[in-house]
Amino acid sequence: MFGPDPNAVHPNEHIPSVCYIKNVITRPNIQVGDYTYYDDAATGGEDFEAHVTHHYEFIGDRLIIGKFCAIGKGVEFVMNGANHRMASVTTYPFNIFAHGWEKCTPTLEELPFKGDTVVGNDVWLGQNVTVLPGVHIGDGAIIGANSVVAADIPPYTVAAGNPCRVIRPRFDAELTEYLLKLRWWDWSPEVIFRNLKALCSGDLEQIRRIER
Repeated sequence: MFGPDPNAVHPNEHIPSVCYIKNVITRPNIQVGDYTYYDDAATGGEDFEAHVTHHYEFIGDRLIIGKFCAIGKGVEFVMNGANHRMASVTTYPFNIFAHGWEKCTPTLEELPFKGDTVVGNDVWLGQNVTVLPGVHIGDGAIIGANSVVAADIPPYTVAAGNPCRVIRPRFDAELTEYLLKLRWWDWSPEVIFRNLKALCSGDLEQIRRIER
């Protein structure tokens, strides 16, 4: 085998905190690619779904995470079910308390809906990052610890803060464009294994010599 088993829950027995998320999710509205991991020493990373909150099937939004993402401890994905009616005098959700208050239950059309939350491939989310509903984070992006991501983040950028903002690009435009076309995360394990040194380099010429 070329590298760890993508179908293992804990791919490295010596690091029990790291869990391949794809192999522990149970909700049909969460999709995660191979090799993407969550790291939490307290739970072994197996409680990832507990960090995806307000996620109700009847609303219809999905959390989609690509391959080879690194997700730090305490990351939270807040989904569209957290939204309250905003066009009315009050945002208070009377209906959830029943006892007659349910007569003012909002329709789905009355609630803000920002669509699917999408995290690209090879994305690194630092510890305690919060991702709000409908955000798209591009391939290769890095999100600094404790950030609150309320808007889309472009590919191959470093972003941080509350609200999270782009600090700088990771690479020049030429390398970024090349990597987005390369899509190395879709290669077979054998091809990735053969080209690990190039993938762990920022040298564009070395990357161009990759053997597929």
